[in-house]
Amino acid sequence: MDIEVFVLCDAATNYQGRLNILGTFDTIWVKQIPVSHPHCAVALRLRFSRIEEGEHKVRINIIDQDGKSIAPPLNASANLIFKENSESTVATNLIMNINGLKLEKYGNHAVDLAINGRQEASLPLRIRQLPEAVQQQPEV
Repeated sequence: MDIEVFVLCDAATNYQGRLNILGTFDTIWVKQIPVSHPHCAVALRLRFSRIEEGEHKVRINIIDQDGKSIAPPLNASANLIFKENSESTVATNLIMNINGLKLEKYGNHAVDLAINGRQEASLPLRIRQLPEAVQQQPEV
């Protein structure tokens, strides 16, 4: 299994096998804590070889710098079926939407990816306070 894409983004869609990603990021700037981030998504494109045919469990955990989960885990699965004369690998796209992510403290967080119970990758998620000068600028 290869991870071709693993990003935190504003939104993503899967259209006819094409993974469309809007606005990848690793930092959320906020005026104050606590705050609720309205919407974001984790977008994945995974490639499996023929020998890996079958069901694969995917789990996303978002943790703070102390290793504590800040949201319920996101779970998905990919069931790969190879046809007799098909390619030797197959890619699958997964999009896991996150609504109302509650952010309770500033700092370095992580978005952890586990496949079949094994951690495969991690993304940084930094929660930062907007500088006061930026907070006081008038909105246009």
